[in-house]
Amino acid sequence: MTTNSDWEGSVGHAWATEWHRTDRSFAGLTRELLARVAVLAGREVLDIGCGAGEVSLALADMWSQAHVTGLDLSHELLDEARGRAGDRANLAFVHADASAWHPAAAPDLLVSRHGVMFFDDPHAAFAHIAEFAAPSASLVFSCFRSPGENAWASEVANAVMPGSPQGSPQGYAPGPFGFADRDFTAAMLAASGWRDVSIEPVDYDYVAGEGAAAIEDALAFLRRIGPAARALRELPGEAREAAGARLRAVLADRLDEGVIAWPAAAWIVSARKA
Repeated sequence: MTTNSDWEGSVGHAWATEWHRTDRSFAGLTRELLARVAVLAGREVLDIGCGAGEVSLALADMWSQAHVTGLDLSHELLDEARGRAGDRANLAFVHADASAWHPAAAPDLLVSRHGVMFFDDPHAAFAHIAEFAAPSASLVFSCFRSPGENAWASEVANAVMPGSPQGSPQGYAPGPFGFADRDFTAAMLAASGWRDVSIEPVDYDYVAGEGAAAIEDALAFLRRIGPAARALRELPGEAREAAGARLRAVLADRLDEGVIAWPAAAWIVSARKA
């Protein structure tokens, strides 16, 4: 389970180090998310859990007259985001927890690429976000569907930890699959001050490695990011070597014309402030 506090420590550090590869893994989803956001009007835009800033930068470029704020719990990720921002005058990054933050200006568009599944209490967090959002503000975010629908997660986890459960989670637990349960997510948002909730499935390719050394590229990535990373660090020596060998075999099976990719399954969730 990944929690808010993890993002301020080891998880945030790993993602700050690996932002090039994580942006690559989300590329197909990012295009889908931005296409849905592009049809909305935003003057004060908030990117929740902005990470290293890819979506924030795209939003700032999409609407030069809008003001975009990227919000994240990790100082290290925000340092990377600020370094990428260049001279964009309409973009700022803030270190804060969206479940407790109070903005100076009420956002009328709130966006997140996989940044909202880590709240300890999602009901309270989304109720607070609704309180500070502008009247009739739009909310659009992405999140994973179940591990069983995400071969990148299930195959990697099973290689490292054979027999890992792959079912559809019920309810909520903070982490990458926290909002996999569509019914829970819809009911939670409706009870937290949001209306017109729409939850749309999106499939895309999760690219973990590419190039002449695609397997080594993917191994370096998956040892730091994703369901296998912590287990690979914590396994004792011989068990870690065996898990690494099984993972390498899975990657070799997935290698196709210099690319290692898996099917990935997400929701794109949209709503308006009630």
